[in-house]
Amino acid sequence: MAASGKLSVLARQLSTSSATAQLVKPPVQIFGLEGRYACALYSAAHKTKALEAVEKDLKGLQSQMRSDPKVRDLLINPTIKRNVKAAAMKEVSSRVKFNAATGNLLTVLAENGRLGRLDGIINAYTLIMAAERGEVVCEVKTAKPLDDGQRKQLESALKAFLKPNQSIQLTAKVDPSLIGGMIVSIGDKYVDMSVASKIKKYTDIISAPV
Repeated sequence: MAASGKLSVLARQLSTSSATAQLVKPPVQIFGLEGRYACALYSAAHKTKALEAVEKDLKGLQSQMRSDPKVRDLLINPTIKRNVKAAAMKEVSSRVKFNAATGNLLTVLAENGRLGRLDGIINAYTLIMAAERGEVVCEVKTAKPLDDGQRKQLESALKAFLKPNQSIQLTAKVDPSLIGGMIVSIGDKYVDMSVASKIKKYTDIISAPV
């Protein structure tokens, strides 16, 4: 079956509405396997006006995945049979009253042996929802924490990439391995201005055979 056909099947599986099987195009396209699942989930949730409800479900689930080893083990343990995981996902979704689209996603992932991709799918859906609200997600990694003045200066510079109706959602992370400089990811743009990347570049040049 062609990739577009599989995606349509997935959208129908996730959707609780029989009004239409046509995918609703998300405000931003996310690529890769996680992106395809997230886009199909967005389409299903959009049809039932449950975008925010699904986002709330996923954020709560992601928090639990990261804090509870038992939940994480259930999702990634390859020795647990797919049908057992699918049944567990249905039970959990019913017990905690997840939105139907969220529950359907978990069941489909369990049946396809892809629950291990759930964290990435949640991240992709979060990006889609940020775009839905006119927010542009930006992540900045630096070797040392930014002070208030540096953060404000950076936000001001990044606003040049935005459209008039957009706002920026900045997340700053610290990675000492960068040595200096920064790595900026804004929307679908990625710029590596770290000292570590420059050192690697020059090392590769020096190490290359003449």
